[in-house]
Amino acid sequence: MNLTAILPVLDYGSVLIFALTGALVASRAQLDPVGFIFMAALTAVGGGTLRDLLLGREFVFWVARPSYVLMAAAAALLVFWTAHLFESRYKWLVWLDSVALSVAVAAGAGVAMDGGFGPVIIIIMGVVTGTFGGLMRDVVGNEVPLVLKQGELYLTAAFGGATAAVLLDICGFERVVALICGGIVVWTLRAGSLWWGWKLPVYKPRPPRNRG
Repeated sequence: MNLTAILPVLDYGSVLIFALTGALVASRAQLDPVGFIFMAALTAVGGGTLRDLLLGREFVFWVARPSYVLMAAAAALLVFWTAHLFESRYKWLVWLDSVALSVAVAAGAGVAMDGGFGPVIIIIMGVVTGTFGGLMRDVVGNEVPLVLKQGELYLTAAFGGATAAVLLDICGFERVVALICGGIVVWTLRAGSLWWGWKLPVYKPRPPRNRG
């Protein structure tokens, strides 16, 4: 499968999984079915919309293919009728989000690669596509944004995976292989943070030194 063929697959995958996470946040906020659809769609297409606007693409991806929004709505209604079956909706939320993040980073980086952009833009678009939908979901849903949660790898995971994809592309790997490996890096870092507590050092304020 070439790069152009796999990009819609990655977009559909990220839209579906992010829509499920948006609907789970809607269930925690006890919204009605329309609220579920709004939260699912916002989460599902938020990052990709910003990506396409920044890259100046002719059409935003879901405007060109409204089936993305319809799929997000279907996912929202599915969660509306089944959310009560989950023992811990937050646990499902964070693990589904980790998968969505890995797929969306690969999708964003792939679109930038396909557009002929350089490494810096490819990495930025991977991070933007992977993180902004979830950020909007958490802010609107009055949740602590996962992207800014202290002591967890999230932005770092997205950045690491996008960078890995770029490095593999520079080394001559097939771009599809590079994107898949980049997605695996994202999920490995995020899952390791959730399961084993992987994290980077955080800033700790110190009192100013007194100068005599």
